[in-house]
Amino acid sequence: MPGFFMSQDWKEMDMKVLKSMTFASVLTMSLNVFAEGGGDRTFERALSANTKAMQQYAANQGKPAPVVKDYEYGMKLDVVKVVSVVRPPAACAVVPTAMTYEDSKGQLNTIKYTVAGDCRNRGG
Repeated sequence: MPGFFMSQDWKEMDMKVLKSMTFASVLTMSLNVFAEGGGDRTFERALSANTKAMQQYAANQGKPAPVVKDYEYGMKLDVVKVVSVVRPPAACAVVPTAMTYEDSKGQLNTIKYTVAGDCRNRGG
């Protein structure tokens, strides 16, 4: 029954270990939040670059530039030709991506949607 009759030194050591573990857990969660926020910023930069490229592409094709729209469940997509896909950030989470496509009327459309991220550390 060593747990019942612990000395004061052991109790203090247990508290220090517990505090250290708690600190490490909070730090890990904080870093994950920063990483996720960084992924969003990375995606926004990629989307911005893609938007500029698609404006140039549209001008070269003599078409109006596509407007970025958010995908909504059940939305009907008339995809004849995929023109560009924004590469989603590598993460073990649901992440944003975007696709620009040409529809059957020849119009360019850009749609933002979410996908399961490429989780490279799946353990195994």
